[in-house]
Order: sequence, then C-alpha cells, then structure tokens
Amino acid sequence: MKHLIDPTDLSVQEIAEIIALAEDIIANRDKYSEVCRGKKLATLFYEPSTRTRLSFTAAMMELGGNVLGFADAKSSSVSKGETVQDTVRVINCFADIIAMRHKVEGAPLAATEISRTPIINAGDGSHSHPTQTMTDLLTIKRELGTLNNLTIGLVGDLKYGRTVHSLIKAMTRYENTKFVLIAPPELALPDYIKRDVCDRYGVEYREASDIESVIGEVDILYMTRVQQERFTDLEEYERVKDCFVLDAEKMRGAKQHMAVLHPLPRVNEISIDVDSDPRAAYFRQVENGKFVRMALILKLLEWQNDPERKFDHGGEALGCKCPNPLCISNLEPVRPRFERVDDVVRCVYCESKANS
Repeated sequence: MKHLIDPTDLSVQEIAEIIALAEDIIANRDKYSEVCRGKKLATLFYEPSTRTRLSFTAAMMELGGNVLGFADAKSSSVSKGETVQDTVRVINCFADIIAMRHKVEGAPLAATEISRTPIINAGDGSHSHPTQTMTDLLTIKRELGTLNNLTIGLVGDLKYGRTVHSLIKAMTRYENTKFVLIAPPELALPDYIKRDVCDRYGVEYREASDIESVIGEVDILYMTRVQQERFTDLEEYERVKDCFVLDAEKMRGAKQHMAVLHPLPRVNEISIDVDSDPRAAYFRQVENGKFVRMALILKLLEWQNDPERKFDHGGEALGCKCPNPLCISNLEPVRPRFERVDDVVRCVYCESKANS
C-alpha cells in the first residue's frame, strides 16, 4: 500500500509525476471531471482546518468523486475513546482513500499500519504537512519554472512550523538548494533538522535576524507567522516582531522574479500592500493546493496495488520510550518504533530523540 505521511515517502521521480499530472489537470480540467466517479474520500480532521479540508473536498468533487468524514473530533467516536486505528478500520469499510489531520504527532503513520486504503497525512501536530509541501513545490515550479538551483528564505516560526520542516526535507533532494533561516532565537529551526536533514545531505544554510539584509539574495521568500504565544518574554516579542513583517518597502530590495509564499492563514506578517505585487504568490498557492491534491488522489489510487511502490518507515522496538508527550506512541496502544540515524535513536512516529 502506498501512503503519503512524510514528503520523503515520494521519490523525486514520483513528485515529478504528480506535478506533471497537476499541470495537466490545470490545462485540461474537463478531461478529469469524472475520473473518480464512484470513489469516496474520507476527510478525518481531528483538529480545525479551513484551507486543507476544503481543498481536499474540492479536489475530490472536481474529480467526480464523493466526500465523507468529519471536521471536528468532538463529532466523531473519538469523543467516546475510540482509537485512531479503530476509527480507520471502520472508515476502510466506507472509503477508498483517507486524508487525516491530527493534533497528535505520528497519528497518520499509526493509521497506515492497519489501513486497507491509502492514507494521506494532512498535518500531524507540529511534525509534518506533506500535502502543503506538494502545494509549495507545484507553486515554486509554476512561478520559477524549476526546483533546482534555488535559494529559499524561510521566515518566522521555524521551530514549530510543520510546513517549514516538510519543505526543507523535500528541497534537500534538488540540486544546489540553499536556505536562509530568518527567525528570532526563540523560534529558530530545531537542531535536529539542521543536523539530520541539512547537514546530512550537504545542504547549505545560514541564519539571519531580519528580512531586509537577505531579501535580495532569495528566489523564494516563505513567510510564516511569528507567534506571540511562543515567547516567555513579551518585551522580547515586541522588540523583534516587526523584523519579520514583509511590506512593500522591503519588497523593493527583492529580485524581479522572486516569489513570496505563505501556507496561510496570515495575521500581520505580510502587509496587504504586498498583495498587489506580482511576486505575491500566496493566493495562487492556495489554488495550486487543490490541483496537486487532485493529482495526489489519482496517483495514490493508481499506485494502490503496485508492488513496486514502496512504503516503509521501518524502525524497531529497541527498548526505548519516546519523550514527546504528544506522540501517538504515548497516547494510544501503538507499538513504539525507533530507528538509528548516525548514532542517534529517533522515534519513527514523531522523530523525537529517544530516551534509553
């Protein structure tokens, strides 16, 4: 069974196939209007979502399929104590493919262990958001024409931002990718991402304390919100917050063919005076999300019974315990699994460094 839990579950070739299909869908929408007739997508959203849930719904409807599921865990049997795996066992009886968002990290991966239908991770806690990454990749390709030789500025919450972590993982596999990490110290990119992803694959990165000093060198400026609630010192937040707000004045220093992306929703990190700039791609990015999810649904259904399509997050017991209280292995009866990467043992579900 082929699932999508992490961006690295797809090879570069598979990503290219999905992007090519999405571009064909954009060019020939009528051609795909009935291809999923009789198929059902289940959207299991255990935490609130607007763009992602509606994007999946619109994607399946435009393919001619049907959608069922829930948008709030309180309206499902989880409120009675049902586990993720039992919920998926039930939904397998009704749906052909499942999109799941969960506040617990590793929940979609746990679902794959028993599912008879493809599982798509629509976001698990602060861990991973691979369909947003696919949206980002399609947007970058459409805006700049390539996924190679790009310098990407990542701005804002790089510590907890699952969209940032997923994009870094995906882009390390393309030629000559460079990252500029623009964040306050409180929200800096976690060391394990720097070490286990960037350093491991030889990807160049550097850190900056403001947008103005680096905006002229980036091809993509990926904005996220600097969250006040992440700061223990309110005065420190007030001191740094405006360093991470993009406005028309700062855009004057950017390349002519740079693109601004944002997973949305925005609060005040992009001024509305940027919206009219042709380099502002974030609302085009939203629509690209629908098209790439259409392509992803079609490909996962196509690959469902293909023995050549591999899905294996591996891992073994190792007698460890995951220290992350929001990991599925600590909250539901799921067998803990760990893998050793360069002498560091990490939880397969959430990638936290394990306690011995």
